[in-house]
Amino acid sequence: MSPFSSSHGRGGRHGHPGHHGTEADGSGRGRRGRMFDQGQLKLLVLHVLDAQPSHGYEVIRAIADLAGGDYSPSPGTVYPTLTWLEDMGLAEALAEDGGRRQYRITSEGCVQLQSRREHLDALLMRLREGRRHALARRAPEIERAMENLKTALRLRFTDGTPDTEALQRIADAIDRAAVDIGRDTGAPARATEDTP
Repeated sequence: MSPFSSSHGRGGRHGHPGHHGTEADGSGRGRRGRMFDQGQLKLLVLHVLDAQPSHGYEVIRAIADLAGGDYSPSPGTVYPTLTWLEDMGLAEALAEDGGRRQYRITSEGCVQLQSRREHLDALLMRLREGRRHALARRAPEIERAMENLKTALRLRFTDGTPDTEALQRIADAIDRAAVDIGRDTGAPARATEDTP
């Protein structure tokens, strides 16, 4: 069975517990549920180490950057994963640097990473797509428009709750905006020809 199988996980050479449940399941801040299964997280951490030796916090930061900032794995998932990779001989810890352990990929880790290249490429493609969406959601134009909407609602309710008809008009306006956004295909609007 591949060490990156999502069902794999009980113990490395030193008998460390496997990564089950919420211990090292790829869960993290900024997202509900799991973004990666166990095998994907191990593969992604190994990919980061293949780029350069890294401390645990650098691995966390690198994965967060790959995901566009919407997701950041917790230390409680990354550090046990690094220990597991070390136990399996896929990564090794370098000399202590200011009290922090730096990890690098081993030759066996490179072999395993190459054997899972197709899976890694698919995972990175998914992350790039998620990053693109995350950056689009944080575009200045969108953030400004959202702040304008929140300000308008806050000011409208300053003097208390509007009557039922006013509430319905406000809800209808927001619903219409949501429908228009959902129908937007991204194609530029056709320019109106000038009348001679």
